[in-house]
Amino acid sequence: MTEFFIEEIPLGDGRLRDFVEVPWRLYRGDPSWTPPLRADYLGSRLLGLPGLLTPLHPYHQHAEVTHFLARSGSDLLGRISAAINRRFNEYYHSEIGFFGLFETVQDFEVAQALLDSTRNWVAERGMKVLRGPGEYSNATHERQGILISGFEHPPTVELTHNPPYYGEFLEQYGFHKAKDYYAHVGDELRPEDASRLARIADHVRTRYGITTRMADLKRLDEEIQLLVKIYNEAWAQNWGFLPLTDEETHALAESLRPVLVPQLLRFAYVNGEPAAVAGGIPDLYVALRPRWRWPLDSDLVRMVRVLLQRRRIRRLRGMFFGIRPPFRQMGIDAILFHEVVAAAMRLGYTWLETSMMLEDNDAIIRLVEAFGLRRYKTWRIYDLDL
Repeated sequence: MTEFFIEEIPLGDGRLRDFVEVPWRLYRGDPSWTPPLRADYLGSRLLGLPGLLTPLHPYHQHAEVTHFLARSGSDLLGRISAAINRRFNEYYHSEIGFFGLFETVQDFEVAQALLDSTRNWVAERGMKVLRGPGEYSNATHERQGILISGFEHPPTVELTHNPPYYGEFLEQYGFHKAKDYYAHVGDELRPEDASRLARIADHVRTRYGITTRMADLKRLDEEIQLLVKIYNEAWAQNWGFLPLTDEETHALAESLRPVLVPQLLRFAYVNGEPAAVAGGIPDLYVALRPRWRWPLDSDLVRMVRVLLQRRRIRRLRGMFFGIRPPFRQMGIDAILFHEVVAAAMRLGYTWLETSMMLEDNDAIIRLVEAFGLRRYKTWRIYDLDL
């Protein structure tokens, strides 16, 4: 057992640079781990990113946060955040505190000390449940979850990865399962797979007056606003949903602007009224994987790799899907899924992941499995009663 101490780091503190570096130390040499850019957390004027861990990020308009770092001398042993998302609690009439950005060496005493710090912090503020992990919290549009199966596979863009002992530590601490998310994969897309849904798509298209179109990049801001409008209605009854704000919508548009492929984002209309959206983006983590050598792991070099390689990436993550309630049970899901996959194959994509799907979203799970995709990863969200 190494002697260590826990230090609290408030929002905006310069020590958050060490906080961001923790996983780079813990995962060194892991062929599967892939992190987002450091600027996603610390901000960058050059890249136009406010940084989640800075006061400029819109998250902090509705939340109170802090951070804890485990150190032993100059060694970074782990980290954790604590957050109270007021907008989430108002939406659900709940008293939930969140832990996130959780990383630890394989030492339960370190994990326990980090969890104790977060537990005490949220309990002092009157929370009744501790939930996580997420980034700061567990709204559906945040990076979140502990991977509990599929450790041998690298994460796709915007998803998390961790060693198996993370879940074991949380359960040893006393957490219990709140919800699981699934990922399904198609290792080799084939034209005959797309034909399975083509007949269904053609039938329902004419029966209900359904029309579809791809995204128009010349009107990207409007297209993202439409996507978010559909998402906010389609997901309103789903576990963990929190409507995207105008500020978050703007941030989403800016993040998608350089990487969105218009053929892979499709909208459906019923008699001219927006009804559904589905789509995906190239798996940019292929280009962002660490090289474990400076400056190859700097944000600037990693972004240059993305820009150079994005058109050659053959892996696709399906991540946008929603049908507004009045238009469900009409087969629109089959139409859009078929169109996205067919467009992906025409563009040369050979590998598809659909994620993250709630474990009880039976309709979409049946659809992707009927297409031939198989479940290959599971993430878990945990709760602890305080």
